[in-house]
Amino acid sequence: MSNPSSHRSNFIEQAEAIILENLANEQFGVSELADAMNMSRSNLLRKIKKQTQLSASQFIRQVRLQEGMELLKETSLTVSEISYQVGFGSASYFIKCFREQYGYPPGEVGKGTVEDEEENSVRPHFLKRYLWPIMVTVALVMAVGFFLYSGKDTVPKVEIEKSIAVLPFKNESSDSTNLYFVNGLMESSLNNLQKIGDLRVISRTSVEKYRETNKGIPEIAKELNVNYLVEGSGQRVGDQVLLNIQLIEASTDTPIWVEQYKQEVVDIFALQNEVARKIAAAIEAVVTPAELEQIDKKPTDNLQAYDYYLQALDPFYSRTKEGLEEAIPLFEKAIEHDPQFDQAYANIAISYYFLDVFQKQKQYTERINNFADKALLYDSKSDISLIAKALYYMHAEEYRLALPHLEKALEYNPNSAAVVQVLSSLYANYIPNTAKYLEYALMGIQLDIAANDSIGKSYIYLNLGNALIQTGFTEEAITYINKSLDYDPGNYYAPYVKAYIQYAKDGDIEQTKKALMWELQKDTTRLDILQEVAKLHYFQADYENAFTYYEKFAEARKAYKLNIYPHEDIKIGVVYEKMGLEEQAVDFFNAYAEYCEKDKSIYKSASTAMKYAHEGKNDKAIEQLKVFAAQDNYQYWILLFLEMDPLVEPLKSHPEYDETIQKIKDRFWENQAELRTSLEEKGLL
Repeated sequence: MSNPSSHRSNFIEQAEAIILENLANEQFGVSELADAMNMSRSNLLRKIKKQTQLSASQFIRQVRLQEGMELLKETSLTVSEISYQVGFGSASYFIKCFREQYGYPPGEVGKGTVEDEEENSVRPHFLKRYLWPIMVTVALVMAVGFFLYSGKDTVPKVEIEKSIAVLPFKNESSDSTNLYFVNGLMESSLNNLQKIGDLRVISRTSVEKYRETNKGIPEIAKELNVNYLVEGSGQRVGDQVLLNIQLIEASTDTPIWVEQYKQEVVDIFALQNEVARKIAAAIEAVVTPAELEQIDKKPTDNLQAYDYYLQALDPFYSRTKEGLEEAIPLFEKAIEHDPQFDQAYANIAISYYFLDVFQKQKQYTERINNFADKALLYDSKSDISLIAKALYYMHAEEYRLALPHLEKALEYNPNSAAVVQVLSSLYANYIPNTAKYLEYALMGIQLDIAANDSIGKSYIYLNLGNALIQTGFTEEAITYINKSLDYDPGNYYAPYVKAYIQYAKDGDIEQTKKALMWELQKDTTRLDILQEVAKLHYFQADYENAFTYYEKFAEARKAYKLNIYPHEDIKIGVVYEKMGLEEQAVDFFNAYAEYCEKDKSIYKSASTAMKYAHEGKNDKAIEQLKVFAAQDNYQYWILLFLEMDPLVEPLKSHPEYDETIQKIKDRFWENQAELRTSLEEKGLL
């Protein structure tokens, strides 16, 4: 933006001023800037492009980065703190963009330091922070208040002979704009190999961190737990593609297949497919006819469409509002050149899903559905198209309708870490099934074994530790929750989950309360922990202290209009009743009754039993517990806390109580034994 004309300077200065006014708002993007300047989006895009040679989203990002540079020079704030102050939703994405803009990481600037560039995490303000408890902690301790000692210290690492990782390809051209094309070659090689069920293929997120690494092949292979690595480099010169690629056996650090290609761009898809076939043949992987059909599919016949598609991938994978808004028009340009480009339609649907996912008022439901339907229309066997449709159903809260699409996607791409992660989340949060949750969590850690940074690894191990404890594998859960904290001692949720895992091991409720209180003192706005502390007091029939915490929780939940922890309303009602607040108690009891009526999960009968117990209908309560005793794959928390609930006390004198409770316990351990056998047979445990 050097030597601007007066007209250009005024326009750009006005745009910069508006961006700076909204600097900390990560949701402030192109559309918001256009509105603030009383311009149409298309007119804004044209003017910014004409005067800066940047897209509007690139221009906004540049202003944010320039302000970030000033803050790094002039303040003692950490990189993570600055990243959020200048409107980046992720510290690691800020570091990535900063390095691209200035050629070095922000930690090298002025007083700003990066203790470990990719490892800093941030504690956002209450509303931003509380979006995570809504999505994450429901999965972590959803049924606490309603795990088995295995004798093993850890889940053994599974060695799979045909395991492979495709490392980021290197751009050998001096033209940096070639990078997206070379990345596309890597992406296609990875995608084709992922479709082979006889291989275990490490995810894109796990290999991305090795783009600028000095580590050797044996070290990388050990970190990724694979036996083979693919390395590549390439460039595009006019209509020619030059590609060097080799398959390396990790144990000997020896190339077992090497190929150099020089082909016309028009043959790019044939080249990509040939690479996948030759790699599979070199390691003697079995490729079925159906898998070969998937590999041989061309994404599009239009090279211009494919070029726009490749340009969109990097901002698309950022998953930031800014990145997604940059990717969507590029996918749309791809569709303009090929109206039947299914992957472009699917990725637009996925982009709109992520733009909407944190919004209370959903804006893009119909767009997600329409683009997903078009993707399926043009390729009903595409894993990406199926994922897009599944995300639509999740967006519409029709979670069970998402399952068949995800399961079918996994058939077409058995190495899709994205599908496995979504299935794990569904079975943890919305369609409770502890066996499925653990199975997909274990699959996920095999495919996404080394996330981009230690924070990512920490959350992967947190998820696995939580899945293990819910299924009663206490010792294994302790191992992985400790790994989670080793990778990121500042992990927001791991100490919370660890407190309950430790309770499963030693049964010390006072120590559990102490651990949770320690976390609450760090951040008194944490409603997830606030209601947990209240609940532990409730279990001890300490209603006065329970009220202290439940009252704060209930008031905050109401003030922020949050529909969270509805299954706790009966406990809150009991506490309010004990404190003489009859009218308020009735409101909680009515809300709980409504929750029971709407509940479609396996816990409906257990919840209803508590309702009947409170109403003094002991026979009906026991009947509901009998129904629950026939369910499968419920959480270990049921065994640990059900009998501690004061509501259950009157049921203990019922002649069928002991037998019913024993059936619930027996059923849990039977399920766990079957699960262990199943996971061992699949090589997951």
